[in-house]
Amino acid sequence: MKSGFVSIVGRPNAGKSTIINALLERKLSIVTEKAQTTRNSIKGIYDDGEYQIIFIDTPGIHKANHELGNFMNKEALDSAKDVDANILVVDASRKFDAGDEFINESLPKNIPLFIVINKIDLMRINEVQAIKAKYQEAYPHAELIEASAIENFGIDTLLNKIKEVIQEGPRYFAEDQVTDKDSNFMISEVIREKLLKLLKDEVPHDLAVRVDEIKSKSGAVYIRATIIVDKESHKGIVIGKGGKRIKAIGMKARTDLEEYYNKRIFLELFVSVKEDWLNNPRILKELGYK
Repeated sequence: MKSGFVSIVGRPNAGKSTIINALLERKLSIVTEKAQTTRNSIKGIYDDGEYQIIFIDTPGIHKANHELGNFMNKEALDSAKDVDANILVVDASRKFDAGDEFINESLPKNIPLFIVINKIDLMRINEVQAIKAKYQEAYPHAELIEASAIENFGIDTLLNKIKEVIQEGPRYFAEDQVTDKDSNFMISEVIREKLLKLLKDEVPHDLAVRVDEIKSKSGAVYIRATIIVDKESHKGIVIGKGGKRIKAIGMKARTDLEEYYNKRIFLELFVSVKEDWLNNPRILKELGYK
């Protein structure tokens, strides 16, 4: 068997999570239009019997404004070390700038690199060629692949190229295992995805989710979770008038969780205010961000 680890890095909103979901042919990482949706590195396990490839989805590399941002950048850059290959996902509609220079300087030069020029379905041919030329100049030893993750274009090409650099090795995870994350993490991410989608720009990143209890009873799963916000005013936004918004968030999260567990789900959501939690080491550690 051949096996190895491949990290997926890039700027916020480049499409990293959509890429890993397409490679695995299942939804592993949450996806929204919000930048910095992914906060933790998440391992997704591809296993076809001949290859076991552990893909690592990472937070978008960005200019950090708080301790959580510093943690996210460290997660991403650390994941690019000691792997068999790196995938740099690029949004074809964005110009190469100082942020891309920073990534260029930070990525190891001795590890095979594949650059995915993503979202080409939104661009003209000459624009795609121009951005490809820029990245080929910046990364002369990298292999460039045109893709549209949302259209599933270029994914098979990328997977086949990755397989070419994977060496003989052990099966690191059980054949039927799909991720290294536990149920608490997956539940909190499903709830956070619904929050980001339903809250739009009102409370973009000043919230987190903590799973307080999971128990099974009579063929159903009972889950109690707390939504943590930064300000008292955000609490009312999350709850909504007459509790309508938090009810809608719960309903949408419950639908996804019932598919995940293949069981009936009872979900209770609460909201707690923890001022400046994004800079509080104790709370960040409690939430798994340290």
